[in-house]
Amino acid sequence: MKFLCLPGAYGSAKNFKVQLGPLADELQKRGLGTFAYSQGTFEVEPPAGWEDYFGSRPLYRFLDTSRGDAFETLRRLRHVPRGMSPEETMRQFQAANKSVDTTHMATAWRGAIDGVFKTIEEDEDIDALIGYSEGAMVGASLIVEEGLRCAKSGAPRRIKFAIFISGSPPLKFEGTDKITPQLVDEVGTVIDIPTYHIFGCDDAFLSSAVALYNVCAQDKVHMYDHGLGHIVPRDVENVSLLGKLLGDIVPKVAEENRKAATMRRRPSLPVRTGSETDEGEQQGQPSHAGNRRDSGQQQQQQGGKRMSFTSAVLGGT
Repeated sequence: MKFLCLPGAYGSAKNFKVQLGPLADELQKRGLGTFAYSQGTFEVEPPAGWEDYFGSRPLYRFLDTSRGDAFETLRRLRHVPRGMSPEETMRQFQAANKSVDTTHMATAWRGAIDGVFKTIEEDEDIDALIGYSEGAMVGASLIVEEGLRCAKSGAPRRIKFAIFISGSPPLKFEGTDKITPQLVDEVGTVIDIPTYHIFGCDDAFLSSAVALYNVCAQDKVHMYDHGLGHIVPRDVENVSLLGKLLGDIVPKVAEENRKAATMRRRPSLPVRTGSETDEGEQQGQPSHAGNRRDSGQQQQQQGGKRMSFTSAVLGGT
């Protein structure tokens, strides 16, 4: 698979290539993927007090924050009581963020998503994403938007797998001037492709990563707790274990994608009439309608379990 890698806020393609380097090298060594790096288009300076935290200049964001920035509000998540659900925590953050110009934010968000779509369209080999922090939120939002666009156009999905590192739930466009976070207790599942979630139990923003996990299809989701904070894991132990775990998952996803692509290329079979179907069954040819229905019911019963904040902290699923 070829991964498009999206950095966090106040990042850059250059810095993210270094940041993600150990994990990307491990995955490439195992033959699991190749990597392309992108970045936001808005050059920014880091917030006061964080001048030396984000690495070498220039730094970028996917969002134009010239009319309001949620960074200071986001920092308040550090002080949210741990007993709140991830979804309640995100709603509290949203309510505290009233100073941001929401119309301008929706326009900026549209531009950010369309920019990433353009990058994907320019490289036909890209079929997966890796997003960290803000980049994970952009990637998750793009997956939701791509699903809606492809449902209307009938075009095949480009993004078929995603790795989210310390992410946040996706934002969805509501009309032309509003974006809303997608929370599981309000909208259910919104990301239906296989996903892998990497975060740490010591992350001050853990609730946002769990809220993203919860809106993903629970029969296609995996998680890994590296035990650290809001970082991309780079130590040998975590990188090696992630390489092994993803080595079991990525080939299966790639094989399923290959099979799906083969099925799409096959010519459609002629549709039999009801009389032809009855005649075939009378001559001893089995009908598979019942088997398909049973299979669908079995798949629905295999759904995973949503995570609460407590279970995430404890490393459970």
